[in-house]
Amino acid sequence: MSYEQITCDIDGSVMILTLNRPDKLNAYTGTMGAEIADAFQRADMDDNVRAVIVTGAGRAFCAGADVSGGAKSFDTSGSHGAGVFASAGQRSGRFVEAIFNCRKPSIAAINGAAVGVGITMTLPMDVRIAARGAKVGFIFARRGLVPEAGSAWFLPKLVGLPQALRWSLSGRTFDADEALKGGLVSEVVEPTALLDRARQIAEEMTAETSAVSVALTRQLLWRFAGAPDPFELLAIDKPMSIERGGHPDVREGVQSFIEKRKPAFPGKVSEDMPSQYPWWRSAT
Repeated sequence: MSYEQITCDIDGSVMILTLNRPDKLNAYTGTMGAEIADAFQRADMDDNVRAVIVTGAGRAFCAGADVSGGAKSFDTSGSHGAGVFASAGQRSGRFVEAIFNCRKPSIAAINGAAVGVGITMTLPMDVRIAARGAKVGFIFARRGLVPEAGSAWFLPKLVGLPQALRWSLSGRTFDADEALKGGLVSEVVEPTALLDRARQIAEEMTAETSAVSVALTRQLLWRFAGAPDPFELLAIDKPMSIERGGHPDVREGVQSFIEKRKPAFPGKVSEDMPSQYPWWRSAT
C-alpha cells in the first residue's frame, strides 16, 4: 500500500516505517499520523510481521508539528491548523492507540532531531535508540501548548516523574547522551550504525520467541506497570498460563530446549490469543 508521508518496507519479518518528508525535516501532519496508525494496524494483523522499526528520512527523525503555517499553525479554525490535528479520512485512526495496541514490538530508531510530537510519538513504542548528535525536546511549554499524544502518561512511566517534570516544564532541547542518562533511550549509536542496531534488537525480540507470548507480554507489562497492587494481574496471568500450557507453542518451547535447538513456534497472533485476551475490555 502506498502512502503520501511515510514509507513502509518489509525486511524479512520486520516492517520498517520511515517518516518521509525530508524536505520538511519530517514535520508531522494529521495525514502522517493517520498513515502511521494505518501501518501499525497492518503490522498488527499480518502474522508475517514480527516487529516494527520507525525511523526518519534524511537528517531528522521528526522536527515536531508542521509550523509552516506561521503563528496560526495550530489554530484549527484555519486549514493549516486543521491539517496538523486532523486524523480522519479513509485511513482513520489515532496513531498512539495503534502503536500501543499493536501486538508486535516496536523500536524507534531516532536518527536526528525529535521534538514535540516527534518524540512523543515514540513513547508508546517499546524501545528507543538514538543516533549520536540527535536532539530531543518536549518543547510544548515554549509554544504555549500542553504535552500531547498521551505523553503526560507515558513519559513519567518511562523515566520517572522528576525527570519528566524537568524536561517538560523547561521545554528545552537536549542531546542523545542526556536522553540516555535520563532513561528515555536505551542506547546511543553512531548514525551509520543506527538502523542495523535497530534490526539487531528486533532480531533479539523475535528470533527465538513465540509471537503470541511476545504480544501478551508487552500488553501485560504496559497495562500493569502502574497498577496499585498485583491482584488484578494475578487473576489474569494464572488462568492465562494454564491455558497457554496446553498450547503447541509451549510444547515446542520445552521440546526445543530439551533438544538444544532453535524453536519453531506454530502459534499465530491472528488465531491463537488466549480466551482472557483482551482482558481490559471485559473489565469495563
